[in-house]
Amino acid sequence: MKRAKKKAFADFMSQRGLKSTKQRDIILDCFLSSDRHLSIEELYLKLRSKHPNIGYATVYRTLKLFAEAGIAREMQFGDGQTRYEHVSEGEHHDHLVCTKCGHIEEFENETIEKLQDEVANSRGFLIERHRLEIYGLCATCRK
Repeated sequence: MKRAKKKAFADFMSQRGLKSTKQRDIILDCFLSSDRHLSIEELYLKLRSKHPNIGYATVYRTLKLFAEAGIAREMQFGDGQTRYEHVSEGEHHDHLVCTKCGHIEEFENETIEKLQDEVANSRGFLIERHRLEIYGLCATCRK
C-alpha cells in the first residue's frame, strides 16, 4: 500500500511538471508511517528532530500536494485544526472524536452503512459520499 501511494504521488508530481525532492520524500515517508490523523504542526514536530532543515511551510505545502494527489484527505474535527489522514481506494471508515483530549478513533460498522443506504434509498437519494463523526468523551477521559 505504501509503495502504491508513493507511485501515485510520483505520477501526480510528474503530470504537474513538479520535481520530486528529498524533502518531499522524507515528508511522505513520515506521513505514511503514521497511523494518526496528523495536523501540519504535528507532522512538522515529528520531522524536526531528525530533519531540522525541513521548514513548516514545506510541510504545509507538501501536505496540500498529498491532498491534491488523492493520497491524503483534509479533515476538520471542530477544533480549528486541519488534520490529514491516509486515503485508501475503496476503503471507508467513520470517526469517534474525544472533545476533551482530541483523540480520534476510526471505526467501521456494516450496520450503520446498511442503515444509511436504506435511508437514502427510501427517499430516492443516491449517496456519492458521506462522513460520520461522533463527538464525546473517550474511555480514558471518562475515568
